[in-house]
Amino acid sequence: LKAYHPLLIEGHSRDDRDPRAVGDQIIYNLRESRKERNITKPFILITQGDPLTERGISAITRHVSAELEIKRCLVTLDEEYDSTHSDLADRVDVVYELKFSQLLSMLNEKTDQIGSTLEEAIERKLALKNAKRAELGKDPMAAWAKTYAMLQEVTKVTMKKICGEVTVAHTTDSIHPCSVTSFYEVGMELNLIDKEDMVAF
Repeated sequence: LKAYHPLLIEGHSRDDRDPRAVGDQIIYNLRESRKERNITKPFILITQGDPLTERGISAITRHVSAELEIKRCLVTLDEEYDSTHSDLADRVDVVYELKFSQLLSMLNEKTDQIGSTLEEAIERKLALKNAKRAELGKDPMAAWAKTYAMLQEVTKVTMKKICGEVTVAHTTDSIHPCSVTSFYEVGMELNLIDKEDMVAF
């Protein structure tokens, strides 16, 4: 993996827009970012277990990887977190496959404990979001929100640790404040992901 520049695309699984149109805009943004940042390593697309659908994040990522002709690395949750996550994952063009627990152990090795720091920050962020929802008379976020926020943040932070660089592209500029994608703020607030690593839609 060190020979690659890891690319993560974050967005909603229920995105109803044309995945080709969304993907083409992301590709344009990525090419501009690549030139501006002078990225020399080939991209590898890091996906996080989304099952293939006609629309949504999995369709968008498949279009981007096909158009850029890049291979993919798949990260899935261990069975203790989600027993069907790995089985349902899209594996087209996947050349590396890792479990969430493997990435988490890399972040918690030695005295770094970065994974634990991320978890605590995500729990605080989740509590704030749920408090705002309660003020509006809404139910708390889904029970799985923390797990998938951890998957998202641990994946990108670990990939940056392994490769020394990372790109995170969003599929929209209108990120819902109570979506899993919105937890991208955590990695940035902890200075584990830089503003330069992010590619807006």
